[in-house]
Amino acid sequence: MPMPTIKRFPDCAITMYAADHQPPHFHVRMRDGREALIIIGTLEVLSGSVKERELTEALAWAVVNLQTLTAKWQELNP
Repeated sequence: MPMPTIKRFPDCAITMYAADHQPPHFHVRMRDGREALIIIGTLEVLSGSVKERELTEALAWAVVNLQTLTAKWQELNP
């Protein structure tokens, strides 16, 4: 399945899979290939190998764009 990029930052990108597992989440993929899965409802790290300080920019964007993330999850995971 393709993984649409929702938002790009200098050091990472926010992506989301179609037909993905619960709970609703997004991926923060670092330029070096590491990634973290973030729960949309709580912005908690579900899994991954990215340090919390490296997620600061992506999580700050996610706080302001929760509706966008929720809508994209619902579109990709009906």
